[in-house]
Amino acid sequence: MGQKVNPIAFRTGVTRGWSSRWYASKQDYAALLVEDKKIRDFITKHPQKTQYKAAGIDRIEIERTRDEVRVMMFVARPGLIIGKKGQEIEILQAELQNLVGRRINLKVEEVGRPELQAQLVAEDIAQQLAKRSSFRRTMKRSLEQTMDAGAKGIKIQMAGRLGGAEMARREKQSAGSIPLSTLQAMIDYGFTEAMTPQGHIGIQVWINQGTYGDDNDGVDAQTGQASKKPKRSYKR
Repeated sequence: MGQKVNPIAFRTGVTRGWSSRWYASKQDYAALLVEDKKIRDFITKHPQKTQYKAAGIDRIEIERTRDEVRVMMFVARPGLIIGKKGQEIEILQAELQNLVGRRINLKVEEVGRPELQAQLVAEDIAQQLAKRSSFRRTMKRSLEQTMDAGAKGIKIQMAGRLGGAEMARREKQSAGSIPLSTLQAMIDYGFTEAMTPQGHIGIQVWINQGTYGDDNDGVDAQTGQASKKPKRSYKR
């Protein structure tokens, strides 16, 4: 099962929170869900602002109150979205308000280590492939960068006409450990498509960022290994 399930959806509601956090009645639920999709697509696929793709948008979280819609963007390079003196973010906020017809509260937060975010790693690989870089060299470089950043494991899989071959195929490389069904493992997943002259190449990235509650592991290990002797010794 673990090979066929999206690891983010597999953990949502158990060890991971939702990307959209709001409550609505049955009559309004579908419309608000489509509205969230419009907001995310408008930001990530903006028709005019091409610098948004270069900014490295990892994820967009949405919260709703009765008065406004809070949109939180987690970005690797927030300066490209904020602009000089915050002019760009004000323009984007006004565009989103015109799109959905509601009051938008837009916030931008910086991602500390983009090498540990699967979506950003996948988009970086796609950019390298679009520049006609060797896919094996690109995969190896991404593996090394992510492992050097402190990841427990990473797996990269590509599918398509790799290297310009006539027949599409699938190749993958991995390093470290990627547990498939361990809910306590923080597995981040990212997917994107690289648009090459030979066709689209699908890129999937899994990154093991550790386990939930790593701070308590050291204490538990010390108490668990305090005594290895049996309580009673029997002689024959």
